[in-house]
Amino acid sequence: MKPDGAVPLRVVPCSNERAKAYVTANHRHHGASVQGRFSLAVIDDSCAVRGVVIVGRPVARLLDDGWTLEVNRLATDGCPNACSILYGAARRVAKEMGYAKLITYIREDEPGISLRASGWKYEGPIRARSWDMPGRHRTDKTEIVRRGRWSVQMAEPTAIRWPTVETIQGDLLLSGAAQAGART
Repeated sequence: MKPDGAVPLRVVPCSNERAKAYVTANHRHHGASVQGRFSLAVIDDSCAVRGVVIVGRPVARLLDDGWTLEVNRLATDGCPNACSILYGAARRVAKEMGYAKLITYIREDEPGISLRASGWKYEGPIRARSWDMPGRHRTDKTEIVRRGRWSVQMAEPTAIRWPTVETIQGDLLLSGAAQAGART
């Protein structure tokens, strides 16, 4: 059953540039993120954009393991169900791309209803701290508030056996020799 005011919504592709512009115009307490692996938008039946999600590498270096992505920004115009639809779509796309885990952070004063509705799990609070450190001066772009980390596990990371450079070069040499032999 849809809540009052809910409109039919559909997920569509979105360039990172358009998503950043939407976030800048509509996010309550953040500007656009710097980077993104992919972005998605949700539109209503009149094709008006009602929200966007930007998904990229984890900001925390220790979580950037090659298997994890982070929802860096999600912004809507308040349209019912838009957040849940975008979190669910981000999860499906990340899974199809082969990623094992998706994470995001929300302020502790936000309830996380859309995340829960999309199958995400609360991992716990994270320490609130400034990016400005001795020896690494930064200007904080947002207020320093406690946040909680949420995640959704889609698969287990796979141990991939990549060929070595020597193997690839050897294969190229062999295929080149085979081609040369075929020409004579």
